[in-house]
Amino acid sequence: MMAKKSILNKKSMDFLQTYLNNASPTGYEWEGQKIWMNYLEPYVDEFITDTYGTAVAIINPKAKYKVVIEGHADEISWYVNYISDNGLIYVIRNGGSDHQIAPSKIVNIHTKKGIVKGVFGWPAIHTRLRTKEEPPKPDNIFIDIGAKDKSEAEKMGVHVGCVITYPDEFHILNNDKFVCRALDNRMGGFMIAEVARLLHENKKILPFGLYITNSVQEEIGLRGAQMITETIKPNVAIVTDVTHDTTTPMINKKKEGHLEMGKGPVIAYAPAVQQKLRDLITETATNSKIPFQRSALSRATGTDTDAFAYSNGGVASALISLPLRYMHTTVEMVHREDVENVIKMIYETLLRIKDGDTFSYFK
Repeated sequence: MMAKKSILNKKSMDFLQTYLNNASPTGYEWEGQKIWMNYLEPYVDEFITDTYGTAVAIINPKAKYKVVIEGHADEISWYVNYISDNGLIYVIRNGGSDHQIAPSKIVNIHTKKGIVKGVFGWPAIHTRLRTKEEPPKPDNIFIDIGAKDKSEAEKMGVHVGCVITYPDEFHILNNDKFVCRALDNRMGGFMIAEVARLLHENKKILPFGLYITNSVQEEIGLRGAQMITETIKPNVAIVTDVTHDTTTPMINKKKEGHLEMGKGPVIAYAPAVQQKLRDLITETATNSKIPFQRSALSRATGTDTDAFAYSNGGVASALISLPLRYMHTTVEMVHREDVENVIKMIYETLLRIKDGDTFSYFK
């Protein structure tokens, strides 16, 4: 049996690695957005950006109807919150950073003088009281940059408000598992960019404007999507994000559902998900033999889908999620086949949106 041909080529993979390895913390996404736009430039007609850095690549911008495909560009991080007299740095979150993974991690502190390296320190096991062992908490984790005191730390360029990221870079486990920090949701930006590449290379002409949207500030409350949807005013929005692979230890499937990496993209069921658009996606996947899973999300999806759905008097919106292990850690993991199938699912769905009658169908 012949192996399936991958839709990801060398250029795609080089872009993915460069894009993931670049730091893009919430509120400081611009360098990552430039990498993203440079990759997309040959495949689109024009770009727009907004005040806070959301980037939109547009195909067929003069069309009457507008379809958004969206991911978010930001990654979780920390802020410098306090510098002690002996030069140790205490932090607060910028997004949902996990304090329990912090001890012993290397960090990059972003200053106007450049990157200052540091480590999240932690007391040695020999010195901790086993009967009253204190766990890592946001108010006791700290960064050591090797400064002898506060004055030396400040001379190095560190001050309250400097953003802090992890330097962990992209690698592949066992040939088909992509591992890196910030797969949530830089993979979304990558996948929608690949949709644009395939449309261009296959010479597909769409009867609507396609707005490939890489939103900022999702990790602190869907803020970028809230802003850009008012600028675009789309008719339809297909959002990509990640969701939990619930097969790993200590996850309750009765609460989180059964979702598994390698079994296909996850299609969401939630009030914000417009039923007719979701049905179009599931029918497309079935007809195109694209495997998929389902997830029920109750009151809110917790993704940019909510921001698009409830904007502009209501926008037909749907959510396609990528199963991911170890969310909000530096070793987030996804399956290559799931990545490719999300790309195929969006691509094939777009090709089934034919004309104005289709948009009337969503109302």
